[in-house]
Amino acid sequence: MTPIDPARTVAVVGTGTMGQGIAQVALVAGHPVRLYDAAPGRAEEAARSIAARLGRLVDKGRLDAAGRDAALARLRPAAQLTDLAGSALVIEAILEQLTAKQKLFDELESVVPDDCVLATNTSSLSVTAVAGALRLPGRFVGLHFFNPAPLLPLVEVVRGHATDAAVAESARATVAAWGKTPVSCADTPGFLVNRVARPFYAEAFRLYEEGVADPATIDAVLRESGGFAMGPFELTDLIGQDVNNAVTRSVYEAFFHHPKFTPSLAQQRLVEAGLLGRKTGRGWYDHGEGADAPAPHTAEPCPAPRAVGHRPGLPGPAAVLPAMIEGAGIEVTRDSGEGTGGEEASDGCLVLPGGTRLALADGRGPTNTACLGPRIDVDLALDYRTCTRVALAPSATAPKEDVEAAVGLFQALGKKVSVIGDAPGMIVARTVALLVDFAEDAAGRGVASREDIDTAMRKGVNYPLGPLEWSRALDTDWLDRFLRNMDHEYPGGRYAACQPLRRRAAVKESLL
Repeated sequence: MTPIDPARTVAVVGTGTMGQGIAQVALVAGHPVRLYDAAPGRAEEAARSIAARLGRLVDKGRLDAAGRDAALARLRPAAQLTDLAGSALVIEAILEQLTAKQKLFDELESVVPDDCVLATNTSSLSVTAVAGALRLPGRFVGLHFFNPAPLLPLVEVVRGHATDAAVAESARATVAAWGKTPVSCADTPGFLVNRVARPFYAEAFRLYEEGVADPATIDAVLRESGGFAMGPFELTDLIGQDVNNAVTRSVYEAFFHHPKFTPSLAQQRLVEAGLLGRKTGRGWYDHGEGADAPAPHTAEPCPAPRAVGHRPGLPGPAAVLPAMIEGAGIEVTRDSGEGTGGEEASDGCLVLPGGTRLALADGRGPTNTACLGPRIDVDLALDYRTCTRVALAPSATAPKEDVEAAVGLFQALGKKVSVIGDAPGMIVARTVALLVDFAEDAAGRGVASREDIDTAMRKGVNYPLGPLEWSRALDTDWLDRFLRNMDHEYPGGRYAACQPLRRRAAVKESLL
């Protein structure tokens, strides 16, 4: 599909941070840009701010002076809405209020030509609802830029119920021509990124509420073991607890209070207390001047065992552990598992000198398998060879000597170790499993293509892998068992695997 001709005008209505950022993107891409704001003088002020930002780009060598001057010559504030009459595309970035947006677009329809594409930058409202009263709803589309728009690459191109396919394709091509990475998605609560990302925050907050670990430790494990750029506590302090909580509550309401989207009471209390993160000086962490950076719990040095047993079959990324242990000079001996009984006898694991099993978290609390003997769960890692931290969760029956041996074993592999509470699914494993579940559900429901889902999560929230890429890296049996176990540990539907995952597991079982 052909993008909108750069010689044609793009109008931006609403000149706050997002509106200015979107206008700058269109301007640098070569379009004439009109700025309109209902507040007198705001459009002129926004034009001056954009000019200053382009000047800073020149100072940094990212734009030449001639390019800046040409761009500013194409930028014009609009005194009234009728000044947008010749636009080929109008993007709205006003307050997140349905009635205000509907009123604006109703007025715009009487101003712009019928071939003008109308777009909303909403992050939380239904694109279908905003377009519902339009005479030509087929020309309406969502263009959800991420803040700051000039820097972040992702744009969600959202198809409302009545959006013409040609309009959505043209909008996607236009965004790509502007140097952005577009992903196409249906008009679903949270669209793509905010829908699929909910478990990244929700599981961390739930672990904190259960007393499993403190925020600094959970953040460190997700960064240093899971490969995420930031942990959820530090990230929501940056975003603003009020903003993140509002998105979570909006998605929860839109999905009719489905348990998978349940908000966090602990985060709600932060918002009620006015502890919103960096912008107020305190959130999960203290951001005041001179405040110490929070330190994760890290185990003291422990001696490594001379040898460990190995029952073959460690799933997914954990399969590399025996070779890594041997590479560190620790003997790995074959363990038959005789005498343990139950399904655990055939599961892959390591066996410590005192007989305690060291196994990848499988969704059960370590103490809940006490009938099979003491156990220490190892959290999932993106890559055990390169990660710098590993989390361990001992059962209540695990001897102190074996806990220290497990700590020493991973320290011998060059890892920092965080010992956390007895938590079903631990930290990285339950976060990743739920991200996979949400992504598979979105793909199965036709919200977006599998490729666009992974692109959105890598580009929009900087995940180390797209969740569907991670799904392919994980052992299918482990993932199926993990979610079944979590659903048993926490009945109510929050951890029940989505239909696409259950179908995949059923097909695999039928082929055995």
